[in-house]
Amino acid sequence: MRVALIQLTSQDSLDANLREVENLLAKAHAQKADYALLPENFAFFGSEEEKRTQGEKIATQVRLFLQEAAQRFQMPITGGGFPIKAPSGRFFNSALTFNAQGEEIHRYDKIHLFDATPGAQSYHESLNTEPGTSPLSLFSLSGFSFGMSICYDLRFPYLYQTYAQKGAQVLCVPAAFTQVTGAAHWEILLRARAIENTCYVLAAAQCGEHTKGRETFGHSMAVDPWGKVMAQLEDGPGLCVVSLDAEHLNACRRRMPSLRAIYPLLLPPTLQNRG
Repeated sequence: MRVALIQLTSQDSLDANLREVENLLAKAHAQKADYALLPENFAFFGSEEEKRTQGEKIATQVRLFLQEAAQRFQMPITGGGFPIKAPSGRFFNSALTFNAQGEEIHRYDKIHLFDATPGAQSYHESLNTEPGTSPLSLFSLSGFSFGMSICYDLRFPYLYQTYAQKGAQVLCVPAAFTQVTGAAHWEILLRARAIENTCYVLAAAQCGEHTKGRETFGHSMAVDPWGKVMAQLEDGPGLCVVSLDAEHLNACRRRMPSLRAIYPLLLPPTLQNRG
């Protein structure tokens, strides 16, 4: 399975952001990608207040865009984080996945909201965003089982352990890590989640300077189940395409059967008694 990780420097213009996404999806399609992962805030990177006032408009346009793009490029796509109205009147930060027929097959609402002061700036995502509550569902593409997360979720290993227990083979992390936290922790955490759960980890990130001076780290990355970095982008918008290999995944799990000790129901019977 060939996977495209899309890296962006999204701003507060929905139309301009979606044009950039469409161009990069076309490149991913030309490179024969079977699936594309977009970063958090791919469609709109404005303030929390702007998300509150424009959230419903954003959600309507983004759903239609993802549906049409998946059909046009005949490629499943995950929109890695945008506002969808919650019953409370606030908004979830949601990642939606559409299959190649343009059908929505999975939704994940970000659970861990970014309320932190990692450097000079403070962030208060919970002001207008409702936390999700259901991390348990997987979705399948090309014979692989995927578990979804968003950005700050990366710091909470139980979420990924839950996915692994349910049979996940690929863990997705669309993100907008700050420059400060990304430089300190991004690669370490991604590789740790891959090693702990013997899974592929796919991380599509925001990069560069955004509206109102916010800076993100970039370095979108794919990590294999042994913890090896397969591909990594640098600072600018772009994409990389990597191949996922089920045989390599199973070989890593045979070499280091730590999942068997913690999650005895995870491995298929043919691997249960092999070290």
